[in-house]
Parts: sequence; structure tokens; C-alpha cells
Amino acid sequence: MNILSVYIRRFGLLISMLLGATLYLAFANMDLSDNVRCFIKGLVDVMQPTLLFLMLLITFLKIKPADLSFRKWQLMGLLFQGCFWIFGCLLISFCEIPMCYKLGLEGFLLCMICPTATAAAVITGKLSGNQGSLVLYIIMANLLASLLIPLMLPLVSPQSDVSLFTIFLKIVLKIFPLLFSPLVCAMVMRKTMPYITSLLIKIPNLAFYLWLLALSVAIAVSVKIMHKSILSGVGYYPLVMIVVGSIIACVIQFSFGRWYTVKHHYPENEIISSSQALGQKNTIFAIWCGYTFMDPLCSIAGGFYSIWHNIYNSYQLNKKENSKIKEEN
Repeated sequence: MNILSVYIRRFGLLISMLLGATLYLAFANMDLSDNVRCFIKGLVDVMQPTLLFLMLLITFLKIKPADLSFRKWQLMGLLFQGCFWIFGCLLISFCEIPMCYKLGLEGFLLCMICPTATAAAVITGKLSGNQGSLVLYIIMANLLASLLIPLMLPLVSPQSDVSLFTIFLKIVLKIFPLLFSPLVCAMVMRKTMPYITSLLIKIPNLAFYLWLLALSVAIAVSVKIMHKSILSGVGYYPLVMIVVGSIIACVIQFSFGRWYTVKHHYPENEIISSSQALGQKNTIFAIWCGYTFMDPLCSIAGGFYSIWHNIYNSYQLNKKENSKIKEEN
């Protein structure tokens, strides 16, 4: 067994997170010209969607439309996340809540309604989950977020003069092109380029390695947002509330996804899929949504959530690798 490959599978997520954070902090403290900074920023803006597209393309090449199976846990997961968002928005609207607690609650709600990360399909596959049911949930969760966020957002940010349709359109244009374009490309490639499709599928862990690169970029973006917020002079207490809110959201969602499927005696692969579907989030969307439509400070919750769910997934991948080694011995 390749020791380096095992090491990457065990700790790749943590290494990518540390690399992304380190690169951003180094970049932020370098004495670079404006032209160089603009070039690097443009490069990152291109790299992030490109890596996600390629990662999803490889994943979708392995999944046929017939594999996108509906499960009851998907409906319950959507209800669970949607109800938290609706009731939380009503609470903010009708109750007087101190600003620091309000920011923490907004960050928590943003992490709850945020759709499932597209990378969840990759991690689910590595953990031997059902990628088909997970991909279907990704689509459904994005639809839910596109409908409920514009509907309830005026209660959270009543000062916003943006129309519901404008918010809906912005969200749809933000998340769906990157979700559906690789899906369509994968369907076309399976029909027209079977040889290339077969070659790509046979490359071991290709989607996982692409995700490691994409994760470094995502963490760099998250650290950038958090760094700027801290430098803006915001007190530490609101930041603590936002961090706590993001941790609670992460624990609740991973736990509910696992609890519901275990309680109803789903097979292990569906238990894994359900937990990942609810727990692993598109945190770049959360950061963008918070910064664009809500108090910009609560967008930090998405950055912190990215840290928590990747630490947990790193633990799960390490545990999975230990099980493999025991079975081989």
C-alpha cells in the first residue's frame, strides 16, 4: 500500500485547510503591487469554480440518472432545515434580541438553510455512502434554499430594498449553473465519449484530489473574510456568538442526519449519505449570502462552519482508513 496515498486520505482535508489558511495569511502580509494582487485574485476567482466543476464532473460520470433515488430521509432533512430557518427568522422579526446574540442567531440560521456542498458527493463516496441519494438531496437542498431564503429574508434584514425576485434570481444564478453544468456535461460525455469517460473514472481518487485543491482555495477565501472582519474593529463577543452558532449548527445537522436514519433502520450507506447531506455545507454560498443580503458580519459563520465540517470529515476519513487497515491485516 502506498504510504503517501494513505497519509493523504487520512489527513488530506486538514492539510488542505492549513495550506489554504497559510497561503492567504502569507499573501496578506506580503508587500505586493496592486497589479500582482489583482492577478492573484483573478486567478483564485477562476480556479475555484473550475476545480469544483471538474470535481463534480468526475463524480457525475460515475452516477447515472437512475441512481438518483428518492428516500424519506431526504424529505425529513429538508423539513428539518427549512423549519429551523422559518422559525428562526420569525423569532428575529418579532422578538427584541441584543445585537451580539442576533448576529450569532443569524449565523446559525444561515448555516442551517445553506444548501449541501457539492463536494459532499466526493466525501460520501470515500466513506462508502450512497452517492446517488446524496446528489439528489444536493439538488433538492439548493431548490429549498432558493425558495426559502428570499421568502423569509425581509424579516431578518428589513432594511434591504432588494425585491424578492431579485434575491431569488441572484441565488439561482449563484448556485445552479455550477451544479447543473457538470451534470449535463457528464450525461453528454457518457453518450458521446465513452472511452474518455472510462479513462477518467478509472483514475483513482481523482475527484478527491481535486476537492483537496478546491478546499485550499475555499479556506483561503474564508480566512480572508474572517481576517477582514476582525481588522474592522468588531468586538470579540459578537465573534464568539457567531462561532458558537456555527458549531451548534454543525453538530445538530450531522447528528440529526445520522439519528433519523439509524432510528428508522436505514442501511449504513444511507446513514452516511444522510449525515453528509445535512452536515456538509456549501460554505462559500453561506459567506456570499450573508455578505450580500444580511449583516456582513454573520457571513463569518460560513467560514467557521467550513472548518468544523472538514475537521469532522477528516476524523471520519481517518477512522475509515483505520478500518481498512484492520481488515487487510
